[in-house]
Amino acid sequence: MHNLISFIVRHLSWLVFVIYVVLSCIMLFQNNPYQQYVYLTSANKVTSTIYKGFSNITSYFNLQSINQDLHERNALLEMEIIDLKKQLNNSKILLSADSVNLPDSIVQTFEFHFASVINNSVTKPMNYITLDKGKLDGIEPEMGVVDQNGVVGIVSIVSDHAARVISLLNPNMRLSCKVKNNDYFGSLYWDGANPYYAILEEMPKHIKYHKGDTIITSGYSSVFPEGLIVGTIDGGIKTKDDNFHTLKIKLSTDFTRLSTVRVIKSKIANELKTIETEE
Repeated sequence: MHNLISFIVRHLSWLVFVIYVVLSCIMLFQNNPYQQYVYLTSANKVTSTIYKGFSNITSYFNLQSINQDLHERNALLEMEIIDLKKQLNNSKILLSADSVNLPDSIVQTFEFHFASVINNSVTKPMNYITLDKGKLDGIEPEMGVVDQNGVVGIVSIVSDHAARVISLLNPNMRLSCKVKNNDYFGSLYWDGANPYYAILEEMPKHIKYHKGDTIITSGYSSVFPEGLIVGTIDGGIKTKDDNFHTLKIKLSTDFTRLSTVRVIKSKIANELKTIETEE
């Protein structure tokens, strides 16, 4: 206490000065609106600067959690986009279901299953296609595969959730075809050269064919109904056989851009097999 009194006595003049300054400031700001405005404005600027600094520091330390949240939201949005694209593709397939223009008799005697292509090759000696539908979706071996443009191939191997298709671009696959509005038929196969063309052989020599004529399935099979488009005649190929024509066919299906297909099955396929195997 004695020290405090001694300090006050020694610095009394300074203490009185400080008190007068404080009182003068109070009276100045209370009675002068302009000075009061300047004081408050300056104080607000200082306060806002301090608050802004604290806000920046807080934001910096929160960036990691914010980025994590953004990554999670982006992942969810990407999954939603993928799901919407898949739904859109399915809708396009359904809308294009009539694009092959199948007669009612074919629609009534064949089942249709829609699938997406998840793997495809066109440059190998033997090409295959993988679909995202399998046994659990009703897909079975020896079912035909078509797209909105024409014939694609035949199902060969099936698992629960996927199926492998022998592509028309595979020399092991042969397809019975004929010229539209003509009863004469031949055998179509791929020669391994160009993914846009195939060879149709054993066409009778006495029949006249023209470039651009439409080639369709003959119907002499339980796999494909009659009338499915395969391609068009691009020209003739010279051979040593004088009894038959060999034709170069431009395929209607673009295998390099294959994405969605329909798998078809004859409702009477089992009956036909039973009849054909009876002695």
